[in-house]
Amino acid sequence: MGLGFDKASTMRKFTYFDQIDDEGWPDPEDIRHYFFAAPGQEWFHTWGNDTAGLSVEGLYGTEHEDHLAGHRVDLNLDLYGIPELGVLLIYHKHGGGYQEAYTSKGDMSRLEEWVRNLHSDRLPLGLFIPFPKAYEAVKEFIETDGQLPKCIEWVANKDLPPGTFPDP
Repeated sequence: MGLGFDKASTMRKFTYFDQIDDEGWPDPEDIRHYFFAAPGQEWFHTWGNDTAGLSVEGLYGTEHEDHLAGHRVDLNLDLYGIPELGVLLIYHKHGGGYQEAYTSKGDMSRLEEWVRNLHSDRLPLGLFIPFPKAYEAVKEFIETDGQLPKCIEWVANKDLPPGTFPDP
């Protein structure tokens, strides 16, 4: 079941992935190579960026609501890819009374170890998952119109220990 999309809705989908910054979502096969490349060449190894995202504005018929007032329901799937580690995914539904955030669950014993991405964000190693698993999650997200993928394990951000995502 989708997220309340219907043909009359003006809800908008966006993609920010490698050098793609466009409306709509890609066909999963068009981005597969980023997750299944040779070791060290996964992700955006030639472009100098390590973040990506898919988003939706105006879920559940809220596309005409004021997003600044918090009435429009939006959804983001943020991805942070590092060739040696895999991908950290964050699913965030917010606005209109929603405040749900989940992060991919990797080796939770490594939550107090961090790596800096190209934007200098400190990211916990324990939340990275292998590239092939991340691809399956992104593919499921696209194919289910933004549902939280069930093919990987998630941890609710509210259940993460304080300091898991330290300030830069």
